[in-house]
Amino acid sequence: MSNSTLTVTTADGSFTAYVAQPAHTPVAAVVVMQEIFGVNAVMRGICDDLAGQGFLAVCPDLFWRIEPGIDISDKTEAEMKRAFELYGLFKVDTGVADAIATLEAVKHHALCNGKVGVLGFCLGGLLAALMAFRSDSLASVSYYGVGIENVLAEASHLKHPLLMHIAGADQFVPPAAQDTLLAAATASALMEAHRYDGEGHAFARVGGHHYSQAAATLANDRTTAFFKQHLG
Repeated sequence: MSNSTLTVTTADGSFTAYVAQPAHTPVAAVVVMQEIFGVNAVMRGICDDLAGQGFLAVCPDLFWRIEPGIDISDKTEAEMKRAFELYGLFKVDTGVADAIATLEAVKHHALCNGKVGVLGFCLGGLLAALMAFRSDSLASVSYYGVGIENVLAEASHLKHPLLMHIAGADQFVPPAAQDTLLAAATASALMEAHRYDGEGHAFARVGGHHYSQAAATLANDRTTAFFKQHLG
């Protein structure tokens, strides 16, 4: 496995993406969409794990329009404050457009076999759902996405599978919103959702305040199986 960066160009400018490359290519790729902490050690670690599974993993800097190169954590009050400031400044639709630009760049990259999925966490979990609705992603996975219940009208555009991991005790996704997502998944042949009862937001963030090894392992195993099924 090796690491590098990819430059993605849009009409508004260019931004970089972290790339984790498996030993053998070309292979299917996964575009990883960040939490509110930027392309930090957690996101890079997720990419490295995906590369270890044989996928090309690419994590774009979706905060580049606000400030390029954000790399913070959830460990200090100052970092948390800055993270929520960035979240407030972030424009979701523009972020999705940047993620789609990344997906298209990756799909046509020499290291990719043309098959691309997406994976997102928290803010990135919302973006992953929107990518499922708006892009050519062949398989999309959302971990504790915030606000997905507000964009479910777009699910009518879904062409490829979407898997959602829902934290049962998520302080940012109330029970009614969770029930809405579960009902939508039950009604759709292309949506799958799992609720992890008693687990807090970001239960799969290694080292995070709500990290749960058991729930994270279960969710990650489901994600791996999902990508292997749909990205081959």
